[in-house]
Amino acid sequence: MSELTHFNNEGRARMVDVSEKRVTLREAVAGGTVIVNAEVFAKITRGEIKKGDVLAVAQVAGIMAAKSTPDLIPMCHPINITGVDISFATDEERFAIDITATVRCKGETGVEMEALTAVAATALTICDMCKAVQKDICITDIRLLKKIKS
Repeated sequence: MSELTHFNNEGRARMVDVSEKRVTLREAVAGGTVIVNAEVFAKITRGEIKKGDVLAVAQVAGIMAAKSTPDLIPMCHPINITGVDISFATDEERFAIDITATVRCKGETGVEMEALTAVAATALTICDMCKAVQKDICITDIRLLKKIKS
């Protein structure tokens, strides 16, 4: 079992020191799904939700969330993100919106939490914008898909 790195000698939480690590290009891809009913799916895809363009607003929310990750997750390092991309795939059979977030940086530590946070905020924004039409929207399968260090 590997040593737990987020605890100091007294057993208290600490932020890991990455100052000795080499700066490398890092990328993380995360995904998640929002499942809605047929009515909400149609309104989203036709741009008929009264609060506005759901996917455009959710995309911006995801980007903002990636940049704010260290303010939300206590042990995350503030990093210089070099790129964030949020993409969507709509699935009419499942009434699902599949979200993919890709985050990149050049740094000493990875961007997995930023990608996961981006997906979560994107999904939550979709829910927020559609909750007046559907109360039981489901967010599911938020997960890390890929991690690259070069």
